[in-house]
Amino acid sequence: MRGIAMETARVRRSSEFRQAEIVQAVVALAAECSPADITTARIAGAMALTQGAIFRHFPTKEAIWLAVAEWIEETLLGAIEEASLSSGAPLEQLQAMFRAHVGFAVAYPGAPRLIFHELQQPGDSAVKRRIRGLLGSYRGTLLQILKGARERGVVAHEVDVEHAATLFIGAIQGLVMQSMLAGGMRGVEESAQGVFGVFLSGIAGGQR
Repeated sequence: MRGIAMETARVRRSSEFRQAEIVQAVVALAAECSPADITTARIAGAMALTQGAIFRHFPTKEAIWLAVAEWIEETLLGAIEEASLSSGAPLEQLQAMFRAHVGFAVAYPGAPRLIFHELQQPGDSAVKRRIRGLLGSYRGTLLQILKGARERGVVAHEVDVEHAATLFIGAIQGLVMQSMLAGGMRGVEESAQGVFGVFLSGIAGGQR
């Protein structure tokens, strides 16, 4: 019985490892082409596998996409959470979060492509709900810090934190989108410093 249990655990670990590889293959492919063009055949080709091998680990293509969305959520939110805890000063927390998000996009340029693609799809899906959940959690953390900054007087009292959160996320999305249109992520981290400076000037209102 112990031998069977150990073999079952080994097979499960092997399957989880292969699933993680498939997720990374999709993220890498999305950096090179439109997510709409990523088929299971293309994933299999990128990994030197057969489509049958892909479907041994995921029952459907949607299941693959959901696993990718889960990975993006865990990885990006993990980076944002770590950044938010890097300092007790709200403005430094915001800057760390801004850098972490941009750094994530630079490290995994396929991830924002996948997010934009899924949010543009008609109707509802488990993948789209997962991405909306990611954005909601992100926004919640951001609002908490912005409210704390306003209460401590480092952000102008009249600043609407909801609008400030929208501007914060929108600034990053704009940077990433412009980089995509330019054909790469080169220089985006340097540009991010200036963009964050403009954002900070807007919300500080002479409080700094």
